[in-house]
Amino acid sequence: MNNRAPVLYAIVTGARVAESVGKLVDLAQADGWDVCVIASPNGRRFVDADALAVKTGHPVRSEYKHPDAPDVLPPAQGIIVAPITSNSLAKWAAGISDTLPLGLLVEAVGLGLPIVAVPFTNRALISFPPVQDAIHKLSQWGVTMLTEDTPHEPRSGGDYADRFPWSAAWQALLDHPRSAHP
Repeated sequence: MNNRAPVLYAIVTGARVAESVGKLVDLAQADGWDVCVIASPNGRRFVDADALAVKTGHPVRSEYKHPDAPDVLPPAQGIIVAPITSNSLAKWAAGISDTLPLGLLVEAVGLGLPIVAVPFTNRALISFPPVQDAIHKLSQWGVTMLTEDTPHEPRSGGDYADRFPWSAAWQALLDHPRSAHP
């Protein structure tokens, strides 16, 4: 029997609310999970990678490793991608793996891992038909999507950052039908 803690990949993309991903790390660690933070190149601009590495015990990865290099992160048992931008949603649903986070997400759908996605994007962007199609497709493929009932208006995201649903995202992963660690 493996007594190792289950591993959460907390993936962030380029939205301001990524700076508070430590809240998700705290929630998962309180429940006994090992957490690895992975940031898109734009998401990395919003996080304190050094502080997160200290908090998690793992480096914050944002680039693909060399194929011959060992992986410094343990394999995930669950993934929360929060915040995810409309750009990353559309690329993910199209299978575009041009960043490490997108590659991990595309692969995770194929592996059938429990995944929760929490978009943080304004009303105009999330209303764009290909983004709506992406949300629908990802949901059909087993991804739990937590979308705002009333998305914020363009250029007002900062006013909504404090309401970002970190706790709801964590609970959604625990409740995910594919989760082996409810």
